Amino acid sequence: MKIRTKYLILSILFSIGSYAQEDDVTKFANEMLYIADEFAGPAAEGAAYQAGAGWFTSATALKPWKVEISFQGNALIVPSNRQSFTISNNDFAGVHSGGSPILSIEGEGSNAVVPTAFGGETETYFVGEVDYLGNTVPIRFRAIEGINKNILAYPFVQATVGLPYETEFSARILPQLTVDGVAFTTYGAAVKHNFTQYFRFNNEDDFQASAIIAFNKFDAEYEFVDPVNLSSEGSSFGNLTLVNVNSNLWMASVLGSKKYGDSFEVFGALGATNSNFSYAMGGTGVALSPINNALARLDQSQAQFKADLGFNIYFNRFKISTMATAGKFFHVNAGLHFRI
Repeated sequence: MKIRTKYLILSILFSIGSYAQEDDVTKFANEMLYIADEFAGPAAEGAAYQAGAGWFTSATALKPWKVEISFQGNALIVPSNRQSFTISNNDFAGVHSGGSPILSIEGEGSNAVVPTAFGGETETYFVGEVDYLGNTVPIRFRAIEGINKNILAYPFVQATVGLPYETEFSARILPQLTVDGVAFTTYGAAVKHNFTQYFRFNNEDDFQASAIIAFNKFDAEYEFVDPVNLSSEGSSFGNLTLVNVNSNLWMASVLGSKKYGDSFEVFGALGATNSNFSYAMGGTGVALSPINNALARLDQSQAQFKADLGFNIYFNRFKISTMATAGKFFHVNAGLHFRI
């Protein structure tokens, strides 16, 4: 008796890791992973800028046991080249060592511009056929749509305490907060040490130099504008509703600052980040678990360099800071800092 298409597709999904000898199954899995990586990759890059911002506003360290409470906001500005990517039928062929690809772009065109996690709507569909256990399984689904945002902003709270030897310890936390369809969660810690103390000139108005190292865990869930309906010949076996980007980031920077009078200070920094990130889909249906098992193969690390420039305006018991970060993305951080 002929097996129904719905259950054939489910068998394929559950056997991605177990039946590598099925050539079409392996090809289909690799092509799906390629799509997912291109879709979520810019979000992972942006997470490094979001997680690495706001850890410092000056190279000068707080006095021992002085505490500063900061209320900050991050805004990631997404360039147009990170909101979409071009995919072609040749890309599907390129993920294999040989042979023909499974998926292709529906229609006459061989190329299509489709959204990343930051992008918007699309009318592009992928189609193909998988030969599995002697049966031909037709596949058709629409390219994943993003959140259609070019600016991602969220707030968080950070506390800093001064330690002996002109050292600071900082910690931040943000329980899950949803802003415009994106759910942010972050927490981390950092240590900063001032090096100007080892030189003869170390007055508050002198140029100050420090180094900082930070660890930050950053999660962002990007909710799809429209769920991706995984179906074939009228049989649906799941809907994908969001993608979660989980990032563990290490940052190291050298920074300098110069205070002018009692109320204005300029600071800048050069640094590098290394992030380990992973993807997971959210949604419903029996296909969700095997899809996420396949996505686990995309766990990877990424290093980036960045430059920061900002200024502080001091008042009696608080200061206002603004910092801009440039790299593959442009990022702005602003904060209100109270000293206790």
